[in-house]
Amino acid sequence: MSLPDSLVLIDVETTGANPVSDRVTEIAVLRIERGEIVARWESLVNPQRPIPSLIQRLVGITDEMVAAAPTFAELADRVRGHLDGAVFVAHNARFDYGFIRNEFSRLGQQFEASVLCTVKLSRALYPEHHRHGLDALIERHGFTCGARHRAMGDTDVLWQFARLVSGSFSADVLARACERAMKLPARPPGLPEGALEGVPDAPGVYSFFGDSDRLLYIGRSASLRARVMEHFSAGGGGSREAGLARQVRRVEWEETAGEFAASLREAELLRARRPLHARPAVGGEEVFGLRLVPQRKRAPIFERVPLHATDPAAWEAVHGTFRTRKEADSLLRELAQLYQLCPRRLGLEGGSGPCGAHEARRCAGVCAGKESIAAHDARLAGALGAVTLRAWPWAGAVVVEERCAHSGREAFHLVDHWCHLGSADSAEALAALLGNVPARRFDLDTYRMLVRWFAAEANLATVRPIENPG
Repeated sequence: MSLPDSLVLIDVETTGANPVSDRVTEIAVLRIERGEIVARWESLVNPQRPIPSLIQRLVGITDEMVAAAPTFAELADRVRGHLDGAVFVAHNARFDYGFIRNEFSRLGQQFEASVLCTVKLSRALYPEHHRHGLDALIERHGFTCGARHRAMGDTDVLWQFARLVSGSFSADVLARACERAMKLPARPPGLPEGALEGVPDAPGVYSFFGDSDRLLYIGRSASLRARVMEHFSAGGGGSREAGLARQVRRVEWEETAGEFAASLREAELLRARRPLHARPAVGGEEVFGLRLVPQRKRAPIFERVPLHATDPAAWEAVHGTFRTRKEADSLLRELAQLYQLCPRRLGLEGGSGPCGAHEARRCAGVCAGKESIAAHDARLAGALGAVTLRAWPWAGAVVVEERCAHSGREAFHLVDHWCHLGSADSAEALAALLGNVPARRFDLDTYRMLVRWFAAEANLATVRPIENPG
């Protein structure tokens, strides 16, 4: 066989796609020595947590099936024995490898292996094809799969693929393809050897530094290792990512208890340190909303309401959150076109008499006496209802709880009416925070981050309402 002498073909099924937060539910391995199967083993794995219903339907592994199965801790020695000294082979190998590494890491054990990805191997050997997923390989090469999306069924497909390529390509061609399929992400020449190997598969924030230790970039990820490596896989092209990677001389990272904490920390660092490659900073203190002044005869019919560092619970009839007048005017122009509102009454153009939009039949005519101010402003008020600050979903403050399985870190984030009131790293520290709750102070970036976070249904499971904080 022209592939490496010792191979372990492996597939894992899991509770989800995140190797940091999700767990293995099934594992299958085929140990290959010089082209012959010497070990075949599979087992369900109790993930010690519920399997999402979507995953149960897709894979066919239910909570009932794994309830009496051994945990990974009980299987760890057997798994390591099968993998020891062999090349780790899987389809989208970094996925399976990440899960196995994290399962061992939770036990306080290290796991390292050479990794060969059969997706990359297929791309190298069959560049004329665009699809290299497992279903594409089954269809293209006529493989059989007794149980698709089950660990041993998918592993058997990898064995068929391994035998196919071994008999279809010369040793030299196959060796070069394997080298490409096992290649680690590129490392910039200015980055010291070993600088990336310690980046953990854990949530957190990372920073890139260039010459003279200048801060280039700050980012966050649910898996620091995966995201940092992704930066350096851009190769030598002219993309922005590749250009940034070539400038990096040092990498720092900071683990957090979860993605929520990483988002908060990233925003804090961006405000404080202002890296070279970042969105131009705009003063947060300039954020404002608009309040309609009904029945005012002349423009402007809005008053600007400063929002930064104020209490959202005290706002009345405030619409939108804007950093600049240009942002506010852009929204008003859009509403004018959608609802036949008058640009002149909205303060978007000067002059007297009928506006240009009325002459083009895009204004209902308040400027020409064809519509009353009351009717126009009632329609405007209705349109503005869509750009009011989102309603806070809870009666009061909530705590977002996070725990990182990789590091054991915990975090408790106190949030109320879209304001982050503080974070604690233990239940005791949280109790102290709840005993002295800070005032609500609105921050636009935090608001937008919270809206995105709470919009994901899975994240709502981390939320615990607090009664009468402070």
